[in-house]
Amino acid sequence: MSYDRDAAPAPVPGLRLLPWESEGGKPCFLSADGAGGVLSRLADAIEAEQLCDGADVLKGAVAVLDDGKAGEHALRRALRATTQAFGDVLRVADSRGARLPVAADRGQEADERELRAEPT
Repeated sequence: MSYDRDAAPAPVPGLRLLPWESEGGKPCFLSADGAGGVLSRLADAIEAEQLCDGADVLKGAVAVLDDGKAGEHALRRALRATTQAFGDVLRVADSRGARLPVAADRGQEADERELRAEPT
């Protein structure tokens, strides 16, 4: 499974991006009502596992990079595992980010940050 953030559809309110794809490689969504149904709990568990796997892959990739004797095959395997894990983490981040509540005064907050950043 791979995750192409640029090809992923824009988040739709009320739909949760799931951590798996259809057989055709298309993203799967769940109409989530916030009640925490069976599929939501399964998706939560898979996302947690993907994040743990990503941490393990990162440790392994660091070990390969730190090994001056690591050959091309080891580097390619580490890079392949890292890109897979990174895709999973991006998917989790996009799914969770799309479910965050949006502040009503978000535009005002951005304007205030810009004003604070401007030199006086």
